[in-house]
Amino acid sequence: MSRWSALELSVAFAIGGSVLAVAVPAFIRNLHASKLSEPLDNLDRLVTHAVAYAESKPQDISFPPAAPLTPAEVPRGVRVTDPPEIWEHLTWRSLDFRIEEPHAFSFKFESELDPVTRVMRFVATAHGDLDGDGKLSTFQVRGERVPGQPPRVLPGMFVDREVE
Repeated sequence: MSRWSALELSVAFAIGGSVLAVAVPAFIRNLHASKLSEPLDNLDRLVTHAVAYAESKPQDISFPPAAPLTPAEVPRGVRVTDPPEIWEHLTWRSLDFRIEEPHAFSFKFESELDPVTRVMRFVATAHGDLDGDGKLSTFQVRGERVPGQPPRVLPGMFVDREVE
């Protein structure tokens, strides 16, 4: 029966510590990224469809009317599967937007025409409550169509309580 020497134990401890020092931050980073992929991917899809929709419409109706928070209640610490009819609102159909797989965020689309400048604007929002504590994460992307210009997504994204 062989015993480990102090040198062998210290080398094993150093190697184990080095592996943990590399693996734990990478794991946390990947976990963090996976929680953010749902709102980012779906908002990207939503605003891409909104811009494509606007390209074929007159200025005053560049974007479809507002769609309510869908699902109406933000999932609290769980992923939900929606009944298909929940995404049948005219705006969701116009933007070809629906979520068929289990998800943890609710989505909303708002649009308005500035009566003075005739600029048409939209806000696409995702709300989530990943830990079920009642405090929401919010992600928002904005876009606009200025008369005589193509529709565009405005730079930046508003984020509140990224991973609450």
